[in-house]
Amino acid sequence: MRVFVTGATGFIGSSLVPQLIQAGHHVVGLCRSDAGAEALVRAGAEVSRGDVNDLDYLRTAAESADGIIHAAFNHDFSNMKQSSENDRKVIETLGELLKGSDRRLVVTSGTGLVRSKSGGIALETDPHLTSAEFPRAATEEAADALIDRGAHIVVVRLPQVHDTQKQGRISLHVDLARKKGWVAYAGDGANRLPAVHVSDAAQLFRLALERGEAGAHYHAVAEEGIPMREIAEAIGGSLKLPVKSVTPNASAEYFGALAQLATIDLAASGEFTRQKLAWTPGGPGLLTDLRNMGYGENSRSDRS
Repeated sequence: MRVFVTGATGFIGSSLVPQLIQAGHHVVGLCRSDAGAEALVRAGAEVSRGDVNDLDYLRTAAESADGIIHAAFNHDFSNMKQSSENDRKVIETLGELLKGSDRRLVVTSGTGLVRSKSGGIALETDPHLTSAEFPRAATEEAADALIDRGAHIVVVRLPQVHDTQKQGRISLHVDLARKKGWVAYAGDGANRLPAVHVSDAAQLFRLALERGEAGAHYHAVAEEGIPMREIAEAIGGSLKLPVKSVTPNASAEYFGALAQLATIDLAASGEFTRQKLAWTPGGPGLLTDLRNMGYGENSRSDRS
């Protein structure tokens, strides 16, 4: 299969592209930089030089693909609404290419957008927030619209994706700890964060492309929920900093823009996904990677 991948040189893309090639697919990776192009060539992929938000270029670059994996997203917390609306336009553009064909598009979302109907762990079948509630849901709304029109759309929802080099959102917790000289968790720290190793997330994207049912939503969840207190303790132990509980009022002062995320329970299940796609995650757990990260003064957790 000729597979067009956005975010091909990003955190997940860098693991995904080799997996797709090893499985026998011809990969065309979108990238902007010389370094990214060189990395794709080394991996054995074809290079498409361009910006994901250049919709005219994107349409042309993806036109000949048998399948598309959209893994790119600008995780800029200071301008999340604009980044999310840009993503809506990208998905709409890619979706238009599927008209009148059985080609499929795999879209990247997040488990944090899902709210449990029962009040328990979020399931693949539970509804997502609206973009009015949280801007990032624009991605899911764009996917919904294409699904309603009969396009073969598959949604992969990511939890906290990690290895020993990159930690996504947790990198912000590490930065705060360094800045403030201590690590905080809210209340009793029992609220949880789901997680998956980057290699397992890449495997799921491949399976979603190859086997995913039209309109299906899959959760790339290897660990349903790690308590925030344990995450804070792992960071504190590695940085040799004290770890303290903060009240809800003090959470806003410590966490700033992260306060809401730092205080809610985001546990999510991936059981349906494992059963449907025969997905078998086997990478290290989040706490293991946090304890084995490089935390030197010159080391920074990449936000890719």
